[in-house]
Amino acid sequence: MKKTLLTLSIGLFLAGCSEKPTTTEQVKRQQEQVNLSTSIAPPVAKQVPHELTAHGDTRIDEYYWMRDDKREDPEVLGHLEKENSYAEAVLKPLEKQQQSLYDELVARIPKDDASVPVKENGYWYQSLYKGDGEYPVYVRRPTLDGTNEVLLNGNEMAQGHDYFNIGSYQASPDNTMLAFTVDTVSRRMYTLQVKNLATGELLSDELTNTNGQVYWAKDNKTLYYIERDPQTLLGSKVFRHVLGTPQSDDELIYEETDTTFYTSLGMSKDEDVIYISHDNTEQTGTTLIATDDPKAKPVPFLPIEDGLEYSVAKHGSDYYILTNYNAKNFRIMKVDQAHTADKNKWQEVITHDPEVFIQDIELLKDFLVYKAKKNGMLSLNAVSLKTGESYVIPTEDPIYTAYFSGNTQVDTNTIRIYYASLTTPPSTFDINLETMETTLLKQNKVGDEFVAANYQSERVIIPARDGKQVPVSLVYRKDKFTKNGTNPLFQYGYGSYGATIDPTFVSHWISLMDRGFVVAIAHIRGSQMLGREWYEDGKMGNKKNTFTDFIDVTKGLIEQKYADPTRIFAEGGSAGGLLMGAIANMEPELYTAIAAHVPFVDVVTTMSDATIPLTTGEYTEWGNPINKDEYDYMLSYSPYDQVKAQKYPHLFVTTGLHDSQVQYFEPMKWVARLREKKTDDNLLLFITNMEAGHGGASGRFKRYEQTAKEYAFFFHLAGIEK
Repeated sequence: MKKTLLTLSIGLFLAGCSEKPTTTEQVKRQQEQVNLSTSIAPPVAKQVPHELTAHGDTRIDEYYWMRDDKREDPEVLGHLEKENSYAEAVLKPLEKQQQSLYDELVARIPKDDASVPVKENGYWYQSLYKGDGEYPVYVRRPTLDGTNEVLLNGNEMAQGHDYFNIGSYQASPDNTMLAFTVDTVSRRMYTLQVKNLATGELLSDELTNTNGQVYWAKDNKTLYYIERDPQTLLGSKVFRHVLGTPQSDDELIYEETDTTFYTSLGMSKDEDVIYISHDNTEQTGTTLIATDDPKAKPVPFLPIEDGLEYSVAKHGSDYYILTNYNAKNFRIMKVDQAHTADKNKWQEVITHDPEVFIQDIELLKDFLVYKAKKNGMLSLNAVSLKTGESYVIPTEDPIYTAYFSGNTQVDTNTIRIYYASLTTPPSTFDINLETMETTLLKQNKVGDEFVAANYQSERVIIPARDGKQVPVSLVYRKDKFTKNGTNPLFQYGYGSYGATIDPTFVSHWISLMDRGFVVAIAHIRGSQMLGREWYEDGKMGNKKNTFTDFIDVTKGLIEQKYADPTRIFAEGGSAGGLLMGAIANMEPELYTAIAAHVPFVDVVTTMSDATIPLTTGEYTEWGNPINKDEYDYMLSYSPYDQVKAQKYPHLFVTTGLHDSQVQYFEPMKWVARLREKKTDDNLLLFITNMEAGHGGASGRFKRYEQTAKEYAFFFHLAGIEK
């Protein structure tokens, strides 16, 4: 999908930042100390009018020529390079600040680091980072104190590649083989290979154009994977591969013919069943494949029904079902494996509460644990499957992020949880649900000087223009904050696909807070922070609520004296980049600067072209332009189509040439049209990573080069030069 969440990284804190300026005059004086004007004029793109007609409406797209699906056109690549050169020239006076910031950001990342070991099929699996290595080394060992066996060394495998990513890996049931997937282009098209773990040799099997997932049948020679269409990037075909045979002989066992669905794979905790998941934004389904029969046929758990959403988790001979069946905010049910397709035999376990949104479930030997939100506040709830007794697992922070992690064992009553808040670094806990004994397994290192008590988080509510109450998570450094309207504001938002940006620890936000910024996450409509209705009120024909919520949050934070109205900065990526484009058109003078990363800004043209990757799967999120009412509504907010002759804030726009989610030409066209139309002298910087895709640079350190550039730019505009 075109969605992306903010990349989070945790690390070490460095102090010694300058005091924030407190007046507009000080800001102006400090901005004048470094002049970002340049003798190099911004690139001017040629215009080649291209007519796009639908429903009797003709749009003229002067920059349609910028689309090159092969990414080989010299004129296109040349213009992108000109934009990169221009941005580099403009930012050159800030090189020292950028380098200092980069050093500060990466210093928070421990050079030597390791994940918490996870036990699977008799081995403890772990990922390791060493020294300056950009990529993980995946290892396993038979006991916790045993010797590591290296499975995959990402640093060695990445040599010779500008981009590198290991998608997933899984050992065969007999632990002798390792199937893994690799992407070296950043189009999320993975090559699947198999390694003999005894000899280290790669088998001849090489399966191309996969979605990155791979699972074994129990015979140790049969693999299941999804093939992606090289044009649309939809993964609609599930294949069965037998080791030693060519990919052309692989058996197609399932094909999704409805292009509005995304297809993915999963596996039950007991490894008896592979799940084929079918998802769009309004209905879901699951198909089962038995792993003990290499010739097994896929069996629907329940035929897909309009408006019905569910996901399943196997527990012995039962399946537990998280579903919206007669339950808008979801409930939990269960059914015997022999009767999954008969909803009349589904039994209720956790009843529907219209004020409580149930997000996720985890099953242990004798316990069901589920995540739920009430009024946007998260809780972790445990239910004994023996007694029916239920209780809430206590947490330290009132607003936080938590999810189930590494719960691979069936015969246990210990739940493993990832936990973080805006002031608490990511932590991994084991909780014995019988005794409530809690063990901290790891807390990400942030450095000896980091003191969580120096920072304060808050949950505030801002009324939207239609009366809806929008939750906002805030965090700031106590000794740099005074609630008098003098602090710069950094506001982040997403607001699509029901994806909820929970308050969590973001190491690079420390650099903002230590310079006096208040950081805000606007939990706008389009997410599910306040339940399913909150999502539905921010999609399709209600999409503009997402944009007005974000704007109203900004104004509300100014009114409540959290923010200096002359220093307001906003950031969003992908669908959040659409949000940034919309607010730039709607309220350009409210924001000092906006960062739009891989922004989905050419909504109507993209959604009108089914050959553009992933378009058809988005119809139930944005609409299908074949329908006039949906066409008209999308056109009324599409950032590219709504660019007009007016003043715009400073803009920092990024993309990746090989982006698989939002094609590079969307922001490229948007920037060209902005340069043509805007009436101000504010800076418009457009940076393309010529080697990367939607997620940016692949290395754990390298990705912070872009963040350092953005922050140096923002700090300069805020009058902060250190």
